[in-house]
Amino acid sequence: MKLTFIYAPVAELAPTIAYYRDVLGLEEGWREGDHTVSFQLPDSDVQVMVSVDDAPAGPMYLVDDVAAFLAAHPALDVAVPISEIPDGHVAGILDPAGNFSYVLDQPGAA
Repeated sequence: MKLTFIYAPVAELAPTIAYYRDVLGLEEGWREGDHTVSFQLPDSDVQVMVSVDDAPAGPMYLVDDVAAFLAAHPALDVAVPISEIPDGHVAGILDPAGNFSYVLDQPGAA
């Protein structure tokens, strides 16, 4: 497991892009259409990913294979079933306090 993204859902992308770029001074890492943009944190492999979405905010951890990871950890509370994303898959999990986090794989990115 490797922390890869800090996921932040937003209502509007344009003002959020301006905030992360112009106020915080972060550089854009990548963009997916008109709904998702990532920003690279300085001196880190972690990116802030903002997306026009209503999924809960939370950290996103890269694993080799989401399905295998979930199968190997049956005690996890899977709140968002596995779904496809560009180059891979993602699933949402809850900790005992109800905080969201995500596991993702991206075998298609290799």
